[in-house]
Amino acid sequence: MTILSLLLVTTLQSPADRAIQSAVSAYADIRTAKATFEQTITNPLLGSTFRSRGEFEQSRPNKFAFRFTDPKGDVIVCDGRFVWVYLPASTPGRVNKAPCGGDQAGSLDLIGEFFSNPKERYAIGDGGAATVGERRTHIVLLTPKSKEAAFVRAKVWIEPTTGSLVQFEAVEPNGLSRLVRITSFTPNAAVSARAFTFAVPKGVKVVNIR
Repeated sequence: MTILSLLLVTTLQSPADRAIQSAVSAYADIRTAKATFEQTITNPLLGSTFRSRGEFEQSRPNKFAFRFTDPKGDVIVCDGRFVWVYLPASTPGRVNKAPCGGDQAGSLDLIGEFFSNPKERYAIGDGGAATVGERRTHIVLLTPKSKEAAFVRAKVWIEPTTGSLVQFEAVEPNGLSRLVRITSFTPNAAVSARAFTFAVPKGVKVVNIR
């Protein structure tokens, strides 16, 4: 392809296409990450809103860990084989265990879920420019092509100049809406293997979910 052809293709791309491509390029070489986040879960059926915050670690391709500071003690860990969801603040006495890659993982893989082959996996729409805090972003709308996806639609706020994921909102099949804002992100950070292990607390029931 000639330089002129490349320029023409770039010119014809929509802002959403350019934003998602910048994110794919930015995250392609990231193998590990540490981040902090704020999360808001809205249940329209119950009319409820639940807010939380915490720390995130990831080791690609299939390990991640969320440790919440508010509510303190809540943990979600994918050890490469299973996802462990332990939320004593809301469901004390039990931990859900499911295979990695299943619905329990949902949109929790902050890198892989949105930026691994997005054009093959999603119909991509343009949500326009938006400011999150003091950061200028572009909103990309994602509609999964597969009925097996963990969400039915999503909005992804991307910083166009860096390709950084700033915020995302995913609506799950049950109507639950999950809004996550990334407050800090360190790519290729040093992570410990211990971060991706989960020990079932004494007296806690394990519920297997397929």
